[in-house]
Amino acid sequence: MAHPVLKTTKQWNVVGYDGLESLKYSEQPVPELGDTEVLVRIHGASLNFRDIMVSQGKFPWGTKPNVIPGSDGAGIVVATGRHVSRFQPGDKVITALNPRLIAGSFTEELSKVGLGASVDGTLRTAGVFDEQGLVKMPEGLTFPEAATLSCAGLTAWNALFGLSGKPVAAGQWVLTQGTGGVSIFAVQFAKLVGARVIATTSSREKAKLLEKLGADHIINYRETPDWASAARELTGGFGVDYVIDVVGPTSLKQSVAAVKHDGVVCVLGGVGGGDGTAEMPGLLDCWMKLFTARGLWLGTRLQMEDMCRAIEANIDKLRPIVDHKIFTLEQTKEAYEYLASGKHQGKVCIEIA
Repeated sequence: MAHPVLKTTKQWNVVGYDGLESLKYSEQPVPELGDTEVLVRIHGASLNFRDIMVSQGKFPWGTKPNVIPGSDGAGIVVATGRHVSRFQPGDKVITALNPRLIAGSFTEELSKVGLGASVDGTLRTAGVFDEQGLVKMPEGLTFPEAATLSCAGLTAWNALFGLSGKPVAAGQWVLTQGTGGVSIFAVQFAKLVGARVIATTSSREKAKLLEKLGADHIINYRETPDWASAARELTGGFGVDYVIDVVGPTSLKQSVAAVKHDGVVCVLGGVGGGDGTAEMPGLLDCWMKLFTARGLWLGTRLQMEDMCRAIEANIDKLRPIVDHKIFTLEQTKEAYEYLASGKHQGKVCIEIA
């Protein structure tokens, strides 16, 4: 049953697939609390490009009609179901984007599960979540900062440390692309373990942020279109150990050119778009250079817990980078527009009163 203190929740729903016009704001009853569920008062959320795709009907995985959007959220536990053992009222928690991916590998069935798409998400003042889909929030973070960990933080952590037997190590070279959420976290995590980072960006202004985060070398890809050759030169001609590729079709050829023999190219998305004519590497390239091409989404809850412990232990070095412009829940449409504009530096966040 609903908790007596929280009878209603203010929330957004995706009604149709017309982008911003599909986002509808209302006040609704708080969902009933099941035996293994947790009622959370949400205080912070952050946005991802997947949220825009869901509103446009372009999200390629599972969605449900009228879903509450948002995968990333942080808040305080208000009440727990009678069989909940992992949390108690007063605990600060973060949502896991895929509440069923606790450990192990993705399956086709698991790929269809996700907050803000097939499961009601975080763009609301209060919500009921499965206890298995929540993680203890690191001490020392604000709620918007903590909310950035659900998708971007966890994806970067898995990219660098999730490949069995081959995590990024001190002295290795990591190449990141741009200043999006995943790329920024990748710089922070790589520097924490003593790796050397080559970061690409499109502007001198964004380069200042990368310098602040400790990137060892920064390549402006507009001024240096052949950034793969530049990266190889910086490594003495050997190539980088890890490429964190978030751009997709328009960058993969250079990512393969930049990676060393027996290195790793992590393919994390396609934010760069593409018209389908870009020349891309094929499977035979893996054999020719003996590198590992690893596609991944997110990570497991156990990996998320590891990441949160690392952040709590190194809060000054790993504090999430949040854009200076923070929105309210009522301003969610403006936050979507700001994310789509590409003007942000760091994660676009929403503070929920």
